[in-house]
Amino acid sequence: MGVRLIALTGATGFIGRHLLHSLSRRGYRIRVLLRRPVEVPEGASGAVVGDLARPMNMAAALAGVDAVVHTAGLGPAMSGTPEDDFRTSNTEATLRLAEAAARARVPRFVFLSSIRAQTGPSAPGPVTEADTPSPTDAYGRSKRDAELALAGTGLDWVALRPVLVYGAGAKGNVATLMRLARSPAPLPFGGLDARRSLVSVESLASAVATVLEAPGPLRRPLIVAEPDALSVPEMIAALRAGLGRGPGLLPIPRSLLGLACRLAGHGEAYDRLSTSLVARADGLTELGWSPATPTREGLTTFARGQT
Repeated sequence: MGVRLIALTGATGFIGRHLLHSLSRRGYRIRVLLRRPVEVPEGASGAVVGDLARPMNMAAALAGVDAVVHTAGLGPAMSGTPEDDFRTSNTEATLRLAEAAARARVPRFVFLSSIRAQTGPSAPGPVTEADTPSPTDAYGRSKRDAELALAGTGLDWVALRPVLVYGAGAKGNVATLMRLARSPAPLPFGGLDARRSLVSVESLASAVATVLEAPGPLRRPLIVAEPDALSVPEMIAALRAGLGRGPGLLPIPRSLLGLACRLAGHGEAYDRLSTSLVARADGLTELGWSPATPTREGLTTFARGQT
């Protein structure tokens, strides 16, 4: 591979920061697209400032670019955000950037979508790319609609649909799991057996590299998930192992735990803990992708780095 130029959005966010460093280490030159003039992130070969909602200077930003990697947008943690804001930031801004990329004849457009474009917060069986997308919230619909918009641009595009991403700097559910693992008390989750797919930010970065190098055209969504889905007790045990501690899990019956959580006003949190979301990365695997590490090992390494 010769040194190639990537235009990266969202380089100051959790995933974007990791991609900037990972792709730079792989030999790519990275031009970051920033919303406001800030210090150029370490590892970037250049920066262009502009508003993705009004991409007036995108011709300059995309000149000579071999691929766009678009990670900027509103995340699912913005639970009180109106649906129109998700549409503006995740759907319309993506389409405008893609149209600019098409005008600039950029060879490939990589969009960071989400498993929530495919399904709700849980699923009765393994989720695959062959399933009809059925998002259940504004965030998921905005990502699905962005994918549909990309399909109409004529670009060679790919939408990566990662499951829950863990790694240094992760927020939301990963940060909650880490807080639980750090707590000194035994936890009452030993009786939960629902399983969830995860993916490390390092494995996600390798997925981006895989689709950047894959022969085209792609023009499809691809799920990003490590193959070894874990239960919540297994996640907690792996994290606590990284903290140098035993699992400390009590096998409280699910019915009793669920009742206690609902009485305490934590019914929604219990629903997340007690339902499954297992996904298969069939398309990526066919392209030659494999995770950086098994999930259990990755969680332990992640927690060890937080000490």
